[in-house]
Amino acid sequence: MPAPLNNIRILDMSRVLAGPWAAQLLGDYGADVVKIEMPKTGDDTRQWGPPWLGDESAYYLSANRNKRSVTVNISVSDGQAIIKELVQHVDVLLENFKVGTMARFGLGPDELLKLNPKLIYCSISAFGQTGSRAEKPGYDAMIQASAGLMSITGPPQHETGGPQKVGVAIADIMAGMYATTAILAALNSRTQSGLGQHIDVPLYDSQVAWLANQNMNFLIGGKTPQRMGTAHPNLVPYQAFATSDGDLMLAVGNDRQFQDCCDAFDMQSIASDARFETASSRVENRDALIPLLQSRILQDSTQHWLGELHKRGVPAGPINDIGEVLTNDHAIERNLVRSIENNKGEPVPQVSNPVEFSATPVRYERAPPLLGEHTDEVLSDWLGYSDADIDTLRQSEVI
Repeated sequence: MPAPLNNIRILDMSRVLAGPWAAQLLGDYGADVVKIEMPKTGDDTRQWGPPWLGDESAYYLSANRNKRSVTVNISVSDGQAIIKELVQHVDVLLENFKVGTMARFGLGPDELLKLNPKLIYCSISAFGQTGSRAEKPGYDAMIQASAGLMSITGPPQHETGGPQKVGVAIADIMAGMYATTAILAALNSRTQSGLGQHIDVPLYDSQVAWLANQNMNFLIGGKTPQRMGTAHPNLVPYQAFATSDGDLMLAVGNDRQFQDCCDAFDMQSIASDARFETASSRVENRDALIPLLQSRILQDSTQHWLGELHKRGVPAGPINDIGEVLTNDHAIERNLVRSIENNKGEPVPQVSNPVEFSATPVRYERAPPLLGEHTDEVLSDWLGYSDADIDTLRQSEVI
């Protein structure tokens, strides 16, 4: 069966991660995604190596499969004209330029929605299209810091160390996820209204939104959340513990699991201790409970304790590195790593989309494209440009 979005065309004018991540997801679901890049340089991340596969950085390869690359210089009038023509053949345009840039080139949402009233125009920016910060630039790390995440990530304040950013650009990735869901919602709305619209997705607001229970802890409890290392503000024990030969992550989510956890550690006495009987009492008496558990867990190995915990259905796991995650038996069983051949015949490894449809499969058809690989193809097929037209544009460095 065809993929879910096989009837949708996307013009991906974004670069780096948030926009490309959203466009890659839409491509995985079958959309025909055309990535617009500057001639000669392309997406910034093409140069963000090492490591490299040929001339492409691993970073670029992580966010650009299932796309075709077309080079267009949008800073010149002929390039802008090409975009305006392409827009009349697409359903969605994604961009993450600094606020005002696209409008300055005559490619803002007002202009392009006049050309194609059914267009879904999605803008991703640091701080949104309106407000006093709208024109300020921003990268993921500064958003993690300024939008609250780093204030709750890292060791507790009384321990050595300070705020930490997450080890991947999670503010970018989550903004891309919000953009994806917004685009799908807008496409559904269009089936009812017949009209497109402009979507505004800020990294900052997205970062704030997905702080989830930590936001509500402040709004309801009135106390500012603090850094807690691997611990959980609302559940105990729910953190990493050192064992005799490593570490494990324990994630006790209810009172029954706590009883089973105490049984696994042969610590039945604390299970009946009034200080620890309920989830809320365990949170209140965290400082008394955690040292008792840690002392016991240090007495045996990670594998021993995981065996005891798993026998009783207590959620717990090892702290695996990425190499282990991508090569272990579970990775093989779930096909977490795939390979797509590029136009040079080289296999390009890719981490699978986590979604499995029962009837409309995710596709893995195109390796991340080489810069400008599909320029001639798209201009010819979509716009009817002749070889002579394309040669003229290339000689004048428009494409």
